[in-house]
Amino acid sequence: MAKKAKTKSVSPLRRTSPRKRDSHPEKARDKKVQVNKDALEDLIERGRPKGFVTSWEIIDYFPRIEKNLSYLEEIYDKLEQAGIKVLETDSLIQMPSEEISKKELERATIIEGEAPDNIQMYLREIGKTPLLTKDEEKELAKRYETGDPIAKEKIIKANLRLVVSIAKRYINRGPLSISDLIQEGNMGLFRAVEKFDYRKGFKFSTYATWWIRQAITRALADQSRTIRIPVHMVETISKYTQTKRKLSQELGREPLSEEIAIEMELDVDKVRYIEKVSQTVVSLEAPIGNDDDKSIRADFIKDEKNLTPSQLASHELLRDQIKKVLGDLTEREKKILEMRFGLADGVTHTLEEVGKVFNVTRERIRQIESKALEKIRMHDEVNRLTDNY
Repeated sequence: MAKKAKTKSVSPLRRTSPRKRDSHPEKARDKKVQVNKDALEDLIERGRPKGFVTSWEIIDYFPRIEKNLSYLEEIYDKLEQAGIKVLETDSLIQMPSEEISKKELERATIIEGEAPDNIQMYLREIGKTPLLTKDEEKELAKRYETGDPIAKEKIIKANLRLVVSIAKRYINRGPLSISDLIQEGNMGLFRAVEKFDYRKGFKFSTYATWWIRQAITRALADQSRTIRIPVHMVETISKYTQTKRKLSQELGREPLSEEIAIEMELDVDKVRYIEKVSQTVVSLEAPIGNDDDKSIRADFIKDEKNLTPSQLASHELLRDQIKKVLGDLTEREKKILEMRFGLADGVTHTLEEVGKVFNVTRERIRQIESKALEKIRMHDEVNRLTDNY
C-alpha cells in the first residue's frame, strides 16, 4: 500500500504576524509592481483540474518573482481561495505516481537522456542525504546565523537535489552542459543560504528555488550569445518573443511592430530596438553540409571589399606605372608625394607632419608638392594612364 503523501496548506509561508493592508492602494502601487492578474488567472485555471500547482509553474507564470518575494503571499492567497494547493519540489519527489502526472514526476526527478558517468555518481552521492523538515531548516538557519559553518553545509547538502531538479529544465536551452547548469545552480543555492531569513516564514526550498533559477538563467544569458546582452534585456527579448508568438497564433500572420508594441505596452521605437538586438549572430566559420563537406559559411558569402584577381593585376600594373612617373622627380619631391598620398605604406600625412620630417614649414611643403604634381601632369606616361584607367 502506497504511503499517502503529506500535503501542505497552500501557503508555505508561515506568517509570524498578521499582514498589514495598505490603506492607500495607490501608494502601494507606486512602491511595487502588482501581480499580473491575467497570468494569475491562467495559473489558477491550470491548477483547477488537478487541484494543485507546482513551484515550477509559479516560476513559469511569474519569471521575475525573485525580484520581490513578498509577491508570493498574494499569489498563495489567491490560490488558496480557489482551493488549489502549492506543492514544493520535495513534495513532488515524495508523492506516489498515481497522484501526479508522469510528466510532472519526471520533471522533478529525472535527467532525460543518458547523463555522463560523473553526473550519475554525483546524483547517487547527493541522494544519500535526507531532505530536511521545516523545523530542521529553521534550527539549522538559526545555527548558521550564529556563525556555525556546519549548519550551512547541512542545508546545502540537503538541497543539492533541488538544484538538479531545476537545472535539468534548462538542458538544451543554451551552450551549458548539465554539469555546468548544476554548478551555476549550486552557486545560487549558496547565495540563498546566505540570504535566507527563517523569521519571514518562507520554507527554504521555496526561497532557494528563485535564487537557483536566477543563477542558471543569468549564466545562460551571459554565455548563450556571441555578443553578450544584459540579463534585463534578455528577459525583455523573451517577453517579446512570447508576445510575437501569441499574436501570430491569434492573427494568423506575422504581427506588425506596432501591434506588438500595443500588446507589450511599449513604444514602437522600443519594440524595433528589441527586434534589432534579438537578432542571432552566426559564425562565418560555421560548417555547412555533411561531415564529408569541409565548406564553411564564409565560402558562400560574397566579399564586397576584396579585389578579384583581375582587379589585383590591374592595380599592380597601375602601381608600376606610377613608380615610373615618380622616378622622373627629385628624391625630395618623390618622398613628399609618397608621404602626402600614402603611396609607400598607405598612410597619408599632413603638410605639417611632412614639414617636420624635412625640417621646413608646411607652406614650403605645399609649394614643393604643387610643383611636383605639375611635373606629373606634363608627363607622357600620365596620358597613357588616363586612357587606360
